[in-house]
Amino acid sequence: MSKLRVKTVPGMLTATAVTGALALGAFPVTSMAVENYPESNLTVMVPYPPGGFTDQVGRLVADGLSERLGETVVVDNRPGGGTVVGQDRVASASPDGYTLGIAPFAFAVNPGLFDDLPYDTESDFAHIATLGTAFNVMVAYPGFEPNTVEELVEYAKANPNAVNCGSAGVGSSPHLACEMFSALSGIEWEHIPYGGSAPSRVDLEAGRIEIIIDNYSNVKPLVDDGRAKALGVTLTEESELMPGIPPIADTVEGYEVLTWWGLYAPAGVPDEIVAKLNEAVNDTLQSEELLQAFDREGVTPVTGTPEEAREFVDSQMQTWIPIAEDIDMDAY
Repeated sequence: MSKLRVKTVPGMLTATAVTGALALGAFPVTSMAVENYPESNLTVMVPYPPGGFTDQVGRLVADGLSERLGETVVVDNRPGGGTVVGQDRVASASPDGYTLGIAPFAFAVNPGLFDDLPYDTESDFAHIATLGTAFNVMVAYPGFEPNTVEELVEYAKANPNAVNCGSAGVGSSPHLACEMFSALSGIEWEHIPYGGSAPSRVDLEAGRIEIIIDNYSNVKPLVDDGRAKALGVTLTEESELMPGIPPIADTVEGYEVLTWWGLYAPAGVPDEIVAKLNEAVNDTLQSEELLQAFDREGVTPVTGTPEEAREFVDSQMQTWIPIAEDIDMDAY
C-alpha cells in the first residue's frame, strides 16, 4: 500500500541531525545551566490552531508551569501535517528544556500513517508527563434503525458499506475509532472524513451520515437534546458521565479508544530538568482551574512519572500503528 509521504524541507535541521549533533556535543547543557534552570522564557508547541481543546490544554499547562517555575511560558501554535509540523519543531529544538510540546492522540498514530516522518517518534523525544485522558461516544442519527451496538453490527453485516462513519479527519481519534470498530467487529462501512468534528456532527444531525464516534464533550449536547442517540462508550466500563450507555466492548471484545494529551521535550534533555518539569506539571494537574476545565470536557487528569508517561505512549503506539498502517491513504 502506498502511503502519504511527508518530505523534509531542504536545509531543515531534522531530529536525526539533532541526534547526531548531540552525539558530537553541539548542544551541551552545562551543570550550571541545569542547576539554574529555568533562566529565561519557555515555549510550549501546540500542533493545532488556537481555539480547540488541545490549545486550551497547552495554555493551562503553560500558565501552570509559568507560575511554578517563575518564568514566562509562551504557547506557540504550529498546526499542519496532522501535527507533524509542531512535533518536528520540538524534535529539532535544543535539548535544554526551553522548548516543550503537547502530544495529542495523533502522536502515536502518525508513524503508521506516514512513511517519511522528519523525526523518529521513539527516539527523538523525552516524555515528561501524561496530562489526561478522555473517552469517545458512538452516536447515531436518531432515525437510524439500529438502537444498540449489537443491532448496528448485525445491520452493517447484512448491508456491507451501507453505513457511513464520519470523523474529524484522517488520522484523528474519531477516524481511528471507526477503523478499530470495523476491524474488531468484522463489518464493512464507509469512513467519511471532515475538516474537523463540527461538520461531521452537522451531517449526523441532518441524516447524511449514520454514525460518528466522537469526544464525549462534543456529542453530549446532541444526545441531551435528542439530536443523536448514544449507542456505546469507548471505555471498557460504563462512565458516570454517560449513565446507562454500555461500553462498546460489551459487544465488540477488546474495543477501547482513549483520547489523550501529554507533555514532551526533545531527546537529550537532562534528567534533572525532566524531573523538575514533571513535578511542576503534576502540581498543575491538581490546580482548581485545570480540574474545572478538564471536568467540563470529560477529561481525567493523569499524574505520574516520566517513565510512566513513556510507557503510556509506547502502549498507544503498539495499539494504533498496526491499525493506521492498514488505512489506504490513496483513498483520501
